[in-house]
Amino acid sequence: MDCLIISGMSGAGKSLTVDVLEDIGYYCVDNMPVALIPRFVELFMDSSAKYKRVAFVVDARNEGDFHRLFSTLDWLRTAGVESKVLFLDCSDEKLINRYKETRRRHPLDTMGKGIVEALCEERRLLEEVKARADYLIDTTAVTSSGLRSHLINLFCEGEQSKMMVISVNTFGFKYGIPHESDMVFDVRFIDNPYYVPELRDKTGLDGDVYDYVFKTEEAQVFCDRVFELLEYLIPLYIREGKTSLVVSVGCTGGRHRSVAVGKRLYDDLAEKGHNVVIRHRDMQK
Repeated sequence: MDCLIISGMSGAGKSLTVDVLEDIGYYCVDNMPVALIPRFVELFMDSSAKYKRVAFVVDARNEGDFHRLFSTLDWLRTAGVESKVLFLDCSDEKLINRYKETRRRHPLDTMGKGIVEALCEERRLLEEVKARADYLIDTTAVTSSGLRSHLINLFCEGEQSKMMVISVNTFGFKYGIPHESDMVFDVRFIDNPYYVPELRDKTGLDGDVYDYVFKTEEAQVFCDRVFELLEYLIPLYIREGKTSLVVSVGCTGGRHRSVAVGKRLYDDLAEKGHNVVIRHRDMQK
């Protein structure tokens, strides 16, 4: 089991970091008391493989517990748990601006001490954690998408394309475009099997309907071009931190042409190793 300790300055990007890590398969626990980490790790180790990668956020809210953090890390390694510390830093000027924009109160800004003094106290508390961090990311000049990309490069196991789920949805325009669509392709230009009596009651999953849809060069070229477009865009979307892509393919009723074309796109994407699923919304209507 891998264990990642996330720490750093309040406002430096820990919440976004948790979101990204959860997208790539980590089980994350925010504001974890250091004293409870060994107990949680033991529970995770006794559970299913679902908890192979866990992350705990340990920050200034644990100010009384930091003296235990490094002995806890030593215990984790003794227990055979691979453990690392990720520290997120940011300039005081940038942090002050972020707090002003969000109108949130710094967690150490108690008794009216003010944001500047709170940041100074936080840096003192986190000084040793920062010095012993395995990964240090300064987010002062980093955009949200840039931070996502950096985290994915650091912690995404295997091919990055595996972290994006591509959903191919087929539908009928007469029933409305799926609201969750990121991209919509209209295949009503293809000859309609509905007007062939022996094909009308079948679907695009039936071989003779599928062959009818792709009997023309236009249908084949269309699928090739859409697939090429997706192959170009998918790495760009992943780089920007996108973890899901919904590609919708529509015809009039959502039973014949869209189903056949959706199946073709699904097969092509799966063959290239993408994490792809397919749903025929209106096929049985």
